[in-house]
Amino acid sequence: MKDVIEKLKDDKYYYGEGGKKFLSNSDIGTLLTNPREFGVSRPDNQNFAKGRYFHQLLIEPDKASEVVTIDSSSRNTKLYKEAIAEMGVEVALLTKEAEEVVNLTDTMKNNLYFFDNIYKDGNIYEEPAVKEIMGLMWKGKVDIVCDDMLIDLKTTSKLADFKWSAKKYNYDSQCFIYQQLFNKPLIFFVIDKTSHQMGVFRPTEEFIKGGEEKVKRAVEVYNTFFGDSPKEELSSYFIDEYL
Repeated sequence: MKDVIEKLKDDKYYYGEGGKKFLSNSDIGTLLTNPREFGVSRPDNQNFAKGRYFHQLLIEPDKASEVVTIDSSSRNTKLYKEAIAEMGVEVALLTKEAEEVVNLTDTMKNNLYFFDNIYKDGNIYEEPAVKEIMGLMWKGKVDIVCDDMLIDLKTTSKLADFKWSAKKYNYDSQCFIYQQLFNKPLIFFVIDKTSHQMGVFRPTEEFIKGGEEKVKRAVEVYNTFFGDSPKEELSSYFIDEYL
């Protein structure tokens, strides 16, 4: 298992064919809302690129230093299209977008509480783990492992709504899965992309229980359509809800 963990530290392996041997929290939404898209690779986009750069600037500065930005007014310009073609990538950050992300990370670093917890001696960054949960193998890679907790770094469009959007984006199932994987509670360090207001969000038992229920339902869907002995054809799937 140690060999697997070492391999999963490499993003190409984690997000590539090797990592696809495991379920992860990113599969929860697909399994619960549209299992036909399970296992289908999603194209890169500007939001993913911004999120990666945000994390890299905070906890993977070596990777951040390798990020190439394009000084273009938009992604519709000839300059941008020629640049990503030359770079061989689906999407790249515009210089103005990268500057916005830098400002976000500077705000977070300038807060003493956030800085002290993110950069505490002994912290481990981008740490993967695997474990059997509910009969299936799961993986996870947490931003920061501390002595007594896990920290996940998030950006949000509206901090005041994070308590509700957290369930929408399946952060509750993430809390459950990561607590199983690392045997430590997961908390969120969040910054508003517009106002730069920050918050620390600590999941309640009720929140985590809701995440556990999502995982149970996702496992049921997986076993029904994709397990070693699928019970039904995927073509039989449909949504049955009350309004």
